[in-house]
Amino acid sequence: MVNINELKQINEFEWEIPKSFREDMRVPVRLFATRQLLEEISADKSLEQAVNSATLPGLAGAVVVMPDMHQGYGFPIGAVAATQFPDGVISPGGIGYDINCGVRLLGSQIEYESISQYIDDLASALNQHCPSGVGTKGKIRLSGKELDELCRQGSHWARKKGYATEMDLQRTEESGCLDGGEPQYVSKRAKQRGLPQLGTLGAGNHFIEVDLVEHIYYPEAARVMGLQEGHLAVLIHCGSRGFGHQICTDYVKEFQSAVHRYGIKLPDRELVCAPMNSPEGRAYLGAMRSAANYAFANRQVLAHFARKAFEQVLAGKVRNWHLHQVYDIAHNMGKIETHTIDGKPSTVCVHRKGATRAFGPGYKDLPDEYKSLGQPVLVPGSMGTASWVLVGTQLSMEKSYGSSCHGAGRMMSRSKAKKSVRGDELRNKLESQGIRIRAGSMAGLAEEAPQAYKNVDEVVETVVGAGIAKKVARIVPVAVIKG
Repeated sequence: MVNINELKQINEFEWEIPKSFREDMRVPVRLFATRQLLEEISADKSLEQAVNSATLPGLAGAVVVMPDMHQGYGFPIGAVAATQFPDGVISPGGIGYDINCGVRLLGSQIEYESISQYIDDLASALNQHCPSGVGTKGKIRLSGKELDELCRQGSHWARKKGYATEMDLQRTEESGCLDGGEPQYVSKRAKQRGLPQLGTLGAGNHFIEVDLVEHIYYPEAARVMGLQEGHLAVLIHCGSRGFGHQICTDYVKEFQSAVHRYGIKLPDRELVCAPMNSPEGRAYLGAMRSAANYAFANRQVLAHFARKAFEQVLAGKVRNWHLHQVYDIAHNMGKIETHTIDGKPSTVCVHRKGATRAFGPGYKDLPDEYKSLGQPVLVPGSMGTASWVLVGTQLSMEKSYGSSCHGAGRMMSRSKAKKSVRGDELRNKLESQGIRIRAGSMAGLAEEAPQAYKNVDEVVETVVGAGIAKKVARIVPVAVIKG
């Protein structure tokens, strides 16, 4: 176990576990956290997992960990690590089981006060149009050929089918498609799981929220994003469903033998990996990118049906019920990027697991309207708590491989949450606070209780205090749809 008293404090928001902490560490670990958050973090094995992650071959710089960190599979959730491309390794545990789990924010011109009496109807319509729950099937029936096309094209497939606008693509990370999706490296079982699930929300911490823009902190950025105080917004949080989960499962199993073939020694078998330039590494990259593109398309289809729900409820009641895209970001991804490490540009594979890209102003692939501001960063809270809209900064490029936090971060396991909270009581409490709830099960609702998560405001204050993100807006839920 790692004792927080053994950490080197750099400033109020930054800490380091030096490379000398353990003889097998190849690089240090740098953490963004307050003392209080570190004490919460130390309750699980995430600090030890961060140290273990720093032993991987081919690491190009420090392993970076965000303030919402908690224990995961192999890597802690909230970790960012860069391995040299193409000679370094890629680790499925450094990307996550739900490949390209991410968040999409839609803004509106709808004033909450003018339609507050219809929030319950909106919650029901969203629940109807956007299926949720374990194993749920969507409204779209894909053929095997269409699934392969989707794996290569991501949200561009959705555009061709009429589920996306050009602005949707422009305001999505990587324009909604990672080059190099290769469905031939995806197992038959993964494809079977993916075929019926496009346009579904899933369960766990995935959700659709109708939110109220409570406060603007950066008026210029909010204006460009189309966010106004007192207006509605919609957050969609989901990923690649059973498709991505099966791909991760398949390659974790495959890499158990690959580490022996390549003579890689690991302190934890959950860190299994393979060189990116090996046949196994190239196959995983092709399959992982396929899952990433599936997830981009999945959130795009959900956005399409969310718009249908708003039209169904509000047509004739407000002048403009349209939901425009603010941005869509991934927070479980492995991407080839160029970063300045030790004073020189390096091409690396950035593993972001429970961390989101937060590129600063001037990045060439940002939409034109965001280039002077920095990339939008979306940080969802938990049911009953706020979520945040931020932008990336130049310091994020220097300190964290252009990355920031992805949410509040768990501090209570799902099993413990179910033992501590009754789902029906939680629903009644949230409803009494004016938050409409649609949930597939009371047990699932209890797992995601607000008290199971860290304080999202403190997490955001930490990344802002460290200079790797800047506040734009705070939004609060008025309706929550969960599986």
